[in-house]
Amino acid sequence: MRVTLPDGTELELDDGATGADAAAAIGAGLARAALAVKVDGVLRDLSAPLPDGARLEIVTARSPEALWLIRHDAAHVMAEAVLELYPGVKISIGPPIEDGFYYDFEFPDGVTLSEADFPAIERRMAEHVKAAEPFEREDVPVAEALERFRAEDQPYKVELIEDLVRDQGVETVSLYRNGPFTDLCRGPHAPTTKTVKAFKLQSVAGAYWRGDADRTMLTRVYGTAFLSKEDLEAHLERLEEAKARDHRKLGRELGLFEFSEVSPGMAFWLPRGTTLFNQLVALMRELNEDRGYTEVKTPQVYDSRLWKTSGHWDKYRENMFVTEAEDRQMALKPMNCPGHCHLYAMHPHSYRELPVRYAEPGLLHRYEPSGTLHGLLRVRHFVQDDAHIFCRDDQILDEVVGCIELAFATYAIFGFDVKLELSTRPEQRVGDDELWDRAEGVLRDALDSRELGYVVNEGDGAFYGPKIDFHLTDSIGRSWQLGTVQMDFNFPERFELEYQGADNQGHRPAMIHRAILGSFERFIGLLIEHYAGEFPVWLAPVQAVLLPISDRHAEAATVMRDALAAKGVRVECDDRSESIGRRIREAELRKLPYMLVVGDREVEDGTVAVRRHGSGDEGSVPLDAFAARVADETAARSA
Repeated sequence: MRVTLPDGTELELDDGATGADAAAAIGAGLARAALAVKVDGVLRDLSAPLPDGARLEIVTARSPEALWLIRHDAAHVMAEAVLELYPGVKISIGPPIEDGFYYDFEFPDGVTLSEADFPAIERRMAEHVKAAEPFEREDVPVAEALERFRAEDQPYKVELIEDLVRDQGVETVSLYRNGPFTDLCRGPHAPTTKTVKAFKLQSVAGAYWRGDADRTMLTRVYGTAFLSKEDLEAHLERLEEAKARDHRKLGRELGLFEFSEVSPGMAFWLPRGTTLFNQLVALMRELNEDRGYTEVKTPQVYDSRLWKTSGHWDKYRENMFVTEAEDRQMALKPMNCPGHCHLYAMHPHSYRELPVRYAEPGLLHRYEPSGTLHGLLRVRHFVQDDAHIFCRDDQILDEVVGCIELAFATYAIFGFDVKLELSTRPEQRVGDDELWDRAEGVLRDALDSRELGYVVNEGDGAFYGPKIDFHLTDSIGRSWQLGTVQMDFNFPERFELEYQGADNQGHRPAMIHRAILGSFERFIGLLIEHYAGEFPVWLAPVQAVLLPISDRHAEAATVMRDALAAKGVRVECDDRSESIGRRIREAELRKLPYMLVVGDREVEDGTVAVRRHGSGDEGSVPLDAFAARVADETAARSA
């Protein structure tokens, strides 16, 4: 038999050869380093027989798949340890995830797991890792697997197998054994447990079986694993840094927003947070106006007929807040696009008017399950910096390019690195393939015309059209998906949108969906963590605080505050009777950009002694000069 290596070389092997045999045939070093193989792009065990003619790639610790593989191994090792330490525990599923792995357990009555129990579990895991237990796969008939797991009183495994039989008609299932532990698993795994060299259990959470609130609440244990202790330690340091920057913690400390159970998943914005919010709204209004957008305002509640026309009633209803009024089904809008389509259709349009660019900082509501809510990052009530462009076919390319350029210009203000992703047609979609071919082609052309690098995310487009997503990297290296540009030929068809062409005939416009910041809430959550709460001057809710040294300077400081406020500076005066040192420390903790100390000399000269957050004294300057400095920094939106 022959297989083809990534460089095109053909490798001849004995019939029935495995991935391990192929690695050994290439070289002894590779055989020692091999963790798994990719056969025609699919990850498989080293011990799996290879098909003749396959494209083969040996997976080692340097391969992108290595982390996924060892985290899968770690999940099995953790389940093995928990089963040994807690007799009677029932196990469900344990997959690798983006930053680690988890496993869900049902513990016996009276047993509660906490983080205090992690060291004992980790010690038992380490024993199994040191033992280098082989991961051995066995494909067994369904009846045999069911008998085994019923005998072991593992009802979740029984249910999973029964579902596979019902939904896929399987006759055999794969089991993996490492040491005394056997699990239902598709695989693959590394050859032995010794690859799990650096791991750490991290947290405990509740998780309903199958995500169903009517089913049993299980205990989910999260952990992570890396290829080296150095990588693990670096990751844990990043987590500690992220914890210190947590926007929920800083949002409370800085007095920006609150959450309440009277309205779960919906932020209460405090005055300072509202100021921050409004600065971003003003930024987007300015950028939109410069690029020919017209701001509109559309209703919050629509008849279900609108959502049926758009397709959201069938595709998205479970995430909508639905109500009734006068025997009519209504729903709060979860997105602006259907309303903008309806607005466009309310008036006739000529080809001379196009492109029509509607922008709306639109308030939206989406029903997100309570377990998924996360501060400002996952909410039920939010404002999106949304826009929709209706244009002729000959304008599409320029409009898409314009959206991309606007996104890059906006992100540059905050100093973000940006990566692009093109998401193509999903399995569940509306519209025929011809329209999808056109839409995907337009987005590719726009990216190629600016020689922009991008990756393709197959099948992750919206149900009505493909999209370009913008992924931003923050100051501690995390990636966030924010902006999007979506090409849509389907909504204009569904809403029967038209414009009158130069031939006096009706023509169908194209539609582009565009959001740059995404939601203002999520973007603010990102900014808080990106800046660790230390906002640049232009964005800071309070740009400066006046600090009179003693009571006799308070009146002059109040006059200075009013003078600065009249010149547009967002300023406060802290004239409490606390010591000046304590008030300076508190202003530093509030991360205010400027502290302005006022004593005898400053009162006499009409100056302020400037302290910059994080860098200390900068000397005394006239009040007008300081106001001009803040005005310049604000106008330039300098970081």
